Amino acid sequence: MFGFLSRARSITSLGLVPPRPLPDRQGLALVLIVRNEVRHIGEWARFHRRAGVAHIHVYDNGSTDGTLLALDQAVGDLASVIPWDQKLRDTRRGLEIHNQVLAYAHAVRNFGGRYRWMSFIDVDEFLVPKQAATLPEALAHLEGCANISLPWHMFGRSGHVEPPEGGVVQNFSLRNPDPMSEAKGLRNFKMIVDPCAVMALKVHEIETGGGITCNDRGEAFTNRSRTDRSFYSADHIQLNHYYTRSDSELRAKIARGPNLTTPDADHLRRVMRKVAAIEADEVPDTAAADFLARSGGAL
Repeated sequence: MFGFLSRARSITSLGLVPPRPLPDRQGLALVLIVRNEVRHIGEWARFHRRAGVAHIHVYDNGSTDGTLLALDQAVGDLASVIPWDQKLRDTRRGLEIHNQVLAYAHAVRNFGGRYRWMSFIDVDEFLVPKQAATLPEALAHLEGCANISLPWHMFGRSGHVEPPEGGVVQNFSLRNPDPMSEAKGLRNFKMIVDPCAVMALKVHEIETGGGITCNDRGEAFTNRSRTDRSFYSADHIQLNHYYTRSDSELRAKIARGPNLTTPDADHLRRVMRKVAAIEADEVPDTAAADFLARSGGAL
């Protein structure tokens, strides 16, 4: 277990005591931290309602643009909102505590006992059932796994200068061809876990005991060896990461800055390097649109 760790300037990993499972726990809950995503929150929430999630726990990091109203109009009481606008530091070392990780730990401890599965994703990330009608059905064969790692499938601008009408899923269908690419910033994971097994977490790594995680076929690897090409699978659930959804939104992303306080020049360099890598040799991918088509059509 990696416990409570820190980087040079920030605390990005938290350890915790797992919650107790409730007798009737079931379903998949999503945990989302969000700020000023009024353009995209409705589509994101409706997509995951269509995909069968039981509840969405939304941590609002100070939205001022109507995001929460749009969320309520989209899915009503499927989502609940927790105010989460803060910057906290360790007083002894002055290290910033990663607000996103803090939200995830809070969600696990306070809500995790209600659910069989929990996943922690952003509004630019979509969990796509590949064969089953819903995400819970896609997870049914993975009861023996406490921790499932899903590799990013990284989508770029698909040629859009301004945000197009009709949403992300229908308009953005070009991605980097290699989810296991070694290009810096392209290969990463989000997890679906048994919340009652979580002992420590970071944004992209969750410890559920033994350092073991599974791919979506149920094949077990260590957290470290999941970067091997043999780990890759998107047979049952594909994680789409729409890293930037138009040139206009790319500029806004850069202006908004990172989750942690870092120099502006460092943030700009990282973002542009990642965009260039994503958009090199793109391939078409319609998995998300295909799911909507077979599950009832447009949102």
